[in-house]
Amino acid sequence: FEELARAIRVVKSGKIYLSTNISDLLIKDYIRNIKDEETSYLAKLSEREREVLQLLAEGKNVKQIAAKLDISDKTVETHRQHIMRKLEIYNLADLIKFALREGITTLE
Repeated sequence: FEELARAIRVVKSGKIYLSTNISDLLIKDYIRNIKDEETSYLAKLSEREREVLQLLAEGKNVKQIAAKLDISDKTVETHRQHIMRKLEIYNLADLIKFALREGITTLE
């Protein structure tokens, strides 16, 4: 009965009332959607783009990545641009943070 009375008071004051159970479900759903979105971002990358991302996150420069993957510097740069566009990340520091958060590389 107390919860019903509280709900009536909240609604009467012009606010939205959510029971504890409903708010818990909404929060869990929101968190799951965020995780799904992050996973879907990573799924947008090709295998080669993931390789380039890993090497960038490990601190390799364009020439080192090109030599390791046996591709041109220009191709590495193109992959980097595609990665950043697909992930909606616009600087190298944030790209590295993304790679660390997603477990693509570690700090070692």
